[in-house]
Amino acid sequence: MSFLSEALWVLLLGSLLGLELIGKVPPTLHTPLMSGANAISGITVVASLTLIAQANGNRPLLVLGALSLGLALFNVVGGFLVTDRMLAMFRTGANRAKGGAQ
Repeated sequence: MSFLSEALWVLLLGSLLGLELIGKVPPTLHTPLMSGANAISGITVVASLTLIAQANGNRPLLVLGALSLGLALFNVVGGFLVTDRMLAMFRTGANRAKGGAQ
């Protein structure tokens, strides 16, 4: 089996397993799950910055690091925005105007 076919099998099985696991998560646990995903994306940001710092002028590594940094930051910011919006559903009417918690 070639490396490409093995990588595609891992991607396929990981996608199916992820779909099965996420589909069984109750709605009350989606916010903590998203916070965990944000933490993992934060690790990706640190890894991207490390790759850029150690590229030493190697253009493909700089491009890969910049691309991964951009996608990871997009995921982190989007995740925080979605989490904030989900938490806003639990605020009361008086606190909703101030943006505070219950």
